[in-house]
Amino acid sequence: MTAPSSSIAPRKGGRWIEQWDPEDETFWNETGEKVARRNLFFSVLSEHIGFSIWTLWSVMVLFMGPEYGLTPADKFFIISMATLVGAIVRVPYTFAVARFGGRNWTIVSASMLLLPTIAAFIVMEPGTSFGTFLVCAMLAGVGGGNFASSMTNINSFFPLRKKGWALGLNAGGGNIGVPVVQLVGLAVIGASAGPRVLLGIYIPLIVIAAVLGAMYMDNITSVKNDTGAAKEAVKDPHTWIMSFLYIGTFGSFIGYSFAFGLVLQTQFGRTPLESAYVTFIGPLLGSLIRPVGGWLADKYGGAKITLWNFVGMGAATAVIVVASMEESLALFTAAFIVLFVLTGVGNGSTYKMIPGIFQAKAAAMGLTGEEAASYGRRLSGASMGLIGAVGALGGLGINLAFRQSFLSVGSGTGAFVAFLAFYAVCFAVTWAVYLRRPAAAGSPATTASEAKSQLSYAEV
Repeated sequence: MTAPSSSIAPRKGGRWIEQWDPEDETFWNETGEKVARRNLFFSVLSEHIGFSIWTLWSVMVLFMGPEYGLTPADKFFIISMATLVGAIVRVPYTFAVARFGGRNWTIVSASMLLLPTIAAFIVMEPGTSFGTFLVCAMLAGVGGGNFASSMTNINSFFPLRKKGWALGLNAGGGNIGVPVVQLVGLAVIGASAGPRVLLGIYIPLIVIAAVLGAMYMDNITSVKNDTGAAKEAVKDPHTWIMSFLYIGTFGSFIGYSFAFGLVLQTQFGRTPLESAYVTFIGPLLGSLIRPVGGWLADKYGGAKITLWNFVGMGAATAVIVVASMEESLALFTAAFIVLFVLTGVGNGSTYKMIPGIFQAKAAAMGLTGEEAASYGRRLSGASMGLIGAVGALGGLGINLAFRQSFLSVGSGTGAFVAFLAFYAVCFAVTWAVYLRRPAAAGSPATTASEAKSQLSYAEV
């Protein structure tokens, strides 16, 4: 039997791959891997710029001194709205890949980043109203959608055995856009240049990302929007359970990325330059470690890594609470950076769990071979956009919690106590759903299929 080949044919709207079967090892080794890696590289580039624009206002607020007339609560609200829009647009961005093609949508979504960047370039000066800044921050939220479309696209290119690594690398490379924009902001602040310089740097980079996507990426003909799978994913409890866990990992990462510098400024009296010197470190390490989280999940099981990762996140948060109460800047900063690293590990392990869960469910249903693989791909692909969107809303919750904590008690301590309790719940849910062994054989509460399913989930 001849292995399917990658047939790239011109079609209106760009390059289309007519046949794609990454689970076929011969096809993968001869053709698929090279094409998949090329698309992964340019997907990461576009997503990277998208993350930078999404989190742009985490840097912009550091420039906004007393002359801008904004309170710390105003600034937390501005970055909260950028987070909110970034979470909401992830849902339509997920479906856009199948509607327009992964390559085509990468071009469109990258080009759309010009709108918030140019808008901010025009209005960024003292005297601009709070409402105008708020609108510009909301426009920057479109950068958050790039993650969903990129992950959905790359999920179609790689076989199940490589998804943990590929999705972790794709997401990690995109996440690095957060510390990069903060590093560029540090350089701009250090040079005593205005915020428009930072914005001017990104405008040509956006154009480059769109052009390279057009030149080197591909669309896959077989990727279709499966409304049946989408409806099934919405009804499946695992979609919502994983959304909840992803709030704990990615929601924490993006929320802290927006808030870290502002917390240092507000609670510890750091100057913009002093804040910028350390703000980028946590997001950078959290981004770099994300592929490692995916690799560890491939090797040891995503649920196990996720479980113990929440233990670590809880411990780091407890240290932050102590440091906040003792007003120890050094301990606070060190523990916060450790927490960032753990969010990155959890990001990789939770996303690896998604395809594994639906493969395990297929096995529990008695499906085998290509039928099981097809079911797993359909449901995991359909659920990823929703999980990513709900998870990103965790960033909104974090920034609103900080805003309320500073308004109520003048520090972030109250917010961190709430985060600690949330991580404890995430630990309990992970253990109860994916790692707890079922009741003893013969128990009336556990059917054979339920036992088989739960044992399978322990390996995701």
